[in-house]
Amino acid sequence: MPVKPIKLTFEGAHGAQLAARLDLPVGPVRAYALFAHCFTCSKDLTAARKIAQSLTLQGIGVLRFDFTGLGGSGGDFSSTNFTSNLEDLRRAADFMRHEFAAPKLLIGHSLGGAAVLAVADSVPEATAIATIGAPADVEHVTHNFDDYLADIDRDGQAEVSLGGRPFVIKRQFVDDLRNHSIEKSVARLHKALLVLHAPMDQTVGIENAGRIYDAAKHPKSFVSLDDADHLLRNPDDAQYVATVIAAWAARYIPKTVEDIPEPAEGVVVRETGLGKFQSMVIAGHHRMIADEPENVGGFDSGPSPYDFLAAGLGACTVMTLRMYADHKQIPVDGIRVEIRHQKVHADDCAECASEKIGKSGKIDRFERLITLHGDFTDDVRKRLLEIADKCPVHRTLEASSVIVTREHGV
Repeated sequence: MPVKPIKLTFEGAHGAQLAARLDLPVGPVRAYALFAHCFTCSKDLTAARKIAQSLTLQGIGVLRFDFTGLGGSGGDFSSTNFTSNLEDLRRAADFMRHEFAAPKLLIGHSLGGAAVLAVADSVPEATAIATIGAPADVEHVTHNFDDYLADIDRDGQAEVSLGGRPFVIKRQFVDDLRNHSIEKSVARLHKALLVLHAPMDQTVGIENAGRIYDAAKHPKSFVSLDDADHLLRNPDDAQYVATVIAAWAARYIPKTVEDIPEPAEGVVVRETGLGKFQSMVIAGHHRMIADEPENVGGFDSGPSPYDFLAAGLGACTVMTLRMYADHKQIPVDGIRVEIRHQKVHADDCAECASEKIGKSGKIDRFERLITLHGDFTDDVRKRLLEIADKCPVHRTLEASSVIVTREHGV
């Protein structure tokens, strides 16, 4: 289960606040990637979201953001151009460098691919660049509004429909496109390059991939996306792209100390440095995120400490019932346990043990709802519910535990 993206903002080229999402892996961050979306698209396009989520499974944190005037970002789209898009990208890389770590991997989709090629030199930490359906000539984007070019040239601007949405395109936008040569940027690119393109791409022809690839120096790679469409609408295509990028980039992203599992006898919990409460939970080789809900100042990027406690009780209950059912050869087809936690006044707790009745203040009440699937008698069902109370975590919670606190290493 991917970690819920963290909402972030930073200042763009025109001073507007740009909306961003940071997708983090469940565990150590091997490296960070910066993702640039396609023309008039947004960071929340299915392809961008799927690629980011898939890369997190490889330990790569991904920042995706909306360019000025698009998606959730502020600013006026009509006042932007490719040059300002590049500055937005540089600002994003600067933001990552200051708040987390500079991106080692730059990924761009369509015009975003051309943008990452153009800014790659100004992100010295980036060691690998991946483009998806990128044009070799940024003027190619004008094919989206060919019918309006004469109006834009005559009147200085025109309202065009792109993807069913109205956008104002000004003459300065079109003129600015002519000032950029992506092939020249690629020729001086001293970084590993991966070009991904679909041969049947109806928006940006496959010849663009050939021009980019020919202009690049080694190491360079090309991967055909077969019958995928330009926007990677099929989630399987987006997943494939992410898997290929992650596998390819692994060669060019050096291992760090974070790649080495932290030795521990028990469970280790440490701050991630993001937000007030977000913590990384390390249990053996397993990595999880703990957090608090947004209404108390967290990101809601993972279960709360009490959610983990309830999960322990629920998991232990399921395992205990399964072991008993298998031992007694009871045909239990499925077990579902729901745990609800509340803090209630002790006087209001009718089910509390006698020694707890009369206590003042609030106590923790866990309600366990068990669903058993199978063909067995009511007596057997009753016995199974009794066995649930023998779950070791259940007994631990009801017993008086001892917690000893000391400084590590002392």
